[in-house]
Amino acid sequence: MDFIPHTEEDKREMLEEIGVSSIDELFSDIPDEVQVQGDIIGKDGKTEQELKQDVNKLARENVKPGDRVSLIGAGLYHHFIPSVVSHVTGRSEFYTAYTPYQAEISQGTLGWMFEFQTAISELMGMEIANASMYDGGSSAAEAVLMAQEYLDRRPIVVADNINPYYRDVIDTYLPDPDDEIIELSSKNGRINRDHLEQIINDNDDLAGLVVQTPNYFGIVEDLAGLKEALDDAFLIVSANPISLGLLQPPGEFGADIVVGEGQPLGNSVYFGGPLLGLFATKSDYLRYLPGRVSGKTVDDEGREGFVMALQTREQHIRRERATSNICTNQALNALAATVYLSSLGPDGLTALARINWDRAQYLADKLCRIEGVDLTWDQPFFNEFVLTVDADPELIWEKMKEEGIDLLHPKHLKRLGLDENLMIAVTEKVDKEDMDRFAELLEEEM
Repeated sequence: MDFIPHTEEDKREMLEEIGVSSIDELFSDIPDEVQVQGDIIGKDGKTEQELKQDVNKLARENVKPGDRVSLIGAGLYHHFIPSVVSHVTGRSEFYTAYTPYQAEISQGTLGWMFEFQTAISELMGMEIANASMYDGGSSAAEAVLMAQEYLDRRPIVVADNINPYYRDVIDTYLPDPDDEIIELSSKNGRINRDHLEQIINDNDDLAGLVVQTPNYFGIVEDLAGLKEALDDAFLIVSANPISLGLLQPPGEFGADIVVGEGQPLGNSVYFGGPLLGLFATKSDYLRYLPGRVSGKTVDDEGREGFVMALQTREQHIRRERATSNICTNQALNALAATVYLSSLGPDGLTALARINWDRAQYLADKLCRIEGVDLTWDQPFFNEFVLTVDADPELIWEKMKEEGIDLLHPKHLKRLGLDENLMIAVTEKVDKEDMDRFAELLEEEM
């Protein structure tokens, strides 16, 4: 049946069906100033060549990462991506995000998924990992649900210095976040240990604690002693995977679940997505793991092969046993991460993490020599830090934008109660010349 409305009568019937009287009313929510007035193409249409020329003209007005200096972080980071990543992910046999149900014709996909799980498990110091989640926010939220399900408890402690968008996702996942979430305050940029002790003493039925390291402000959290304080409640840690080339993995501190945003692992910033959620845990919790797991096995003749070992959505035959409604993995993004980590190797990842650490330290030291500029917190940080500035942060942001330097807009910090601050992220893509120029421009504004 053809559902395309060919006539005015067809259009009128469709508009009446959805309860509006005209096309203008249908799109009335769109502000007038952003609506296109008149025909985009014209009544006579355009040839394919003409249309491509027009589109290319519009595309040249875009600004791509690399055209400007990007000092924006806050969860997504502009890293160098080796050419081998796009070479492999661009192959047609990998161009799907769907679960390979037929193992006999999906050995390549199941094989790299197994390698991805292995790499993430080793990186995070955990026993098992899935392949994969939507993004860092959904990974954190699924970890909360897993802790609540496994322990049959509801209250969850969430640090107030995690990525605020992760907190938004957690709130959205929980049926009653006001009753279930206990917010843990921070002190001097890190979690407030005294407040945590008080929360633990006042609540004997906690499901777990969610912390992030480096946290939203780039500060490295001290994870020592947290699991011991929580006892059987889950320690859930969200970690920047690049930082784990230099820092001890959360698993070595007793973390029950380690999650994170996998975008820094060979995935471009794009326009904020698609992203890649990382999720690793202990083997005891395998049956509560969201997503899917590829397993390595042998057939009757002793030949190695790969199978879809676990799908905890159970959407096919045992839906009532589902532990998650996630049904599509970020396969292409996870493949990019697998190729990226394989191309760097352990030594390469350590070297990369060291470059990010060193460059951030260099820029922070240089900026703090400017009168009226100070580090907001005196704590160790990875590739990101927050400054307190004796000037209007929004005017600085505007000035840097004019000079070809992009910063996180101060409104994101104001949301968190930081009114006189700038957050700066430095990766290996920012060279010394760029950092020195930014320092000179900032000094002019102070």
